[in-house]
Amino acid sequence: MAGDQLKVLNALDVAKTQWYHFTAIIIAGMGFFTDAYDLFCISLVTKLLGRIYYHVPGSAKPGTLPPNVAAAVNGVAFCGTLAGQLFFGWLGDKLGRKKVYGMTLMVMVLCSVASGLSFGHEPKAVMATLCFFRFWLGFGIGGDYPLSATIMSEYANKKTRGAFVSAVFAMQGFGIMAGGIFAIIISSAFEAKFPAPAYAEDALRSTVPQADLVWRIILMVGAIPAAMTYYSRSKMPETARYTALVAKDAKLAASDMSRVLQVEIEAEQEKVEEISSNKSKAFSLFSKEFMKRHGLHLLGTTSTWFLLDIAFYSQNLFQKDIFSAIGWIPPAQTMNAIQEVFKIARAQTLIALCSTVPGYWFTVAFIDVIGRFAIQMMGFFFMTVFMFALAIPYNHWTHKENRIGFVIMYSLTFFFANFGPNATTFVVPAEIFPARFRSTCHGISAASGKLGAMVGAFGFLYLAQSPDKNKTDAGYPPGIGVRNSLLVLGVVNFLGILFTFLVPESKGKSLEEMSGENEDNENTTSDSRTVPIV
Repeated sequence: MAGDQLKVLNALDVAKTQWYHFTAIIIAGMGFFTDAYDLFCISLVTKLLGRIYYHVPGSAKPGTLPPNVAAAVNGVAFCGTLAGQLFFGWLGDKLGRKKVYGMTLMVMVLCSVASGLSFGHEPKAVMATLCFFRFWLGFGIGGDYPLSATIMSEYANKKTRGAFVSAVFAMQGFGIMAGGIFAIIISSAFEAKFPAPAYAEDALRSTVPQADLVWRIILMVGAIPAAMTYYSRSKMPETARYTALVAKDAKLAASDMSRVLQVEIEAEQEKVEEISSNKSKAFSLFSKEFMKRHGLHLLGTTSTWFLLDIAFYSQNLFQKDIFSAIGWIPPAQTMNAIQEVFKIARAQTLIALCSTVPGYWFTVAFIDVIGRFAIQMMGFFFMTVFMFALAIPYNHWTHKENRIGFVIMYSLTFFFANFGPNATTFVVPAEIFPARFRSTCHGISAASGKLGAMVGAFGFLYLAQSPDKNKTDAGYPPGIGVRNSLLVLGVVNFLGILFTFLVPESKGKSLEEMSGENEDNENTTSDSRTVPIV
């Protein structure tokens, strides 16, 4: 294979792990840190928004966001992310990875700041502007998915590529944790400075006017880590695979990578033109030839990411309700507004610290040892087992003496989501498609995931409601309850196991070997289309 491959690409494939690899991980990873912070911090402040803007005088319980508003606030960033993944994924293949990379970051910085601002003081005005800016924040975040994955996979060597790409994604765990820790710090500072009685003691005074600053500060701080990496992103050279295989400029690809790898690399313009001439009859995206070679791959990456995100995001978005149900977060009326933010943030941070972050880094450690397929299969399997183990004896877990057991089981489902499909669904689409479609196909796969996240985010706000209409949250119709919701998630995870069989194993292979880009006859591409049986 190396004989057919451009020397500049082979040099990248066989390069030893160097400082530029870690620089690329940090630059791309800080984008993901910001993505996770921005996407997940909203679940820390939704209860606070309800208390501030939807207080009902004389009510026994604090105000909550109406169902349509809660769905919009929680889910609108996902709508933006889906659009951004498709648009910037496509643009990354048209204009180049580097050019588009800076655009996404600027959108994220501006909209992080803007989402903490609002026009007017009326609830409708505040929620409308919050949703508007969170949509465009999501749009920028969406672009980060295909571009970060594609850039890292195209820079990495084939021996440790999985670890490098998953290390970028693993920064998401630190972003979730940072959101929780920052919310704990801010809420503690405001509680010390502006103490207030519990809602049950004095409904009006339990939400101090300064609480309106808390949610704004938490949302706006997401701009800082993104802004810090803008200069570094602008200085990164374009990936050699885009420059040589898509832009067809062998000289620039060789000179860029000579500088990065600090070795002399020969520019092979004739070979690039030869590859290009073979591609003059090349297939386009969604053509018959594309579907024949990569159709099942694309179905595998889109379906598994879709199913994973239904489970993953529904858990994250209604975990505060699970914590309330098992007593980790006291009844809302026994706390003031800022104390509630603190308790929700503490619970979310503990879950991130104990299961989310370790799960990601287990994937980084083992993905190039046991492979993508095995990790994804194992992750979906254990998520299915633990979901059913939580759901079937759900009443047992609600008893006070069994709460710690519930939290351990719940943490294990998160651990195996992250040491499993949450990481591998991000890695694989960046490895198995041709360079000229790589960013687009990753964007399509990621957008499918965000569609699943919307099903989880919107659907489970309603599904997790109690079947007893007297026990539902204000404004919500009766649902199927937490137990039945967990059963549904168990079935979703089981379907993930089945669709994983469509995803090929890419461990230890070059990107060109996986996509069949340098091969002249179809027989030589059969290896990249083999479905692994591990």
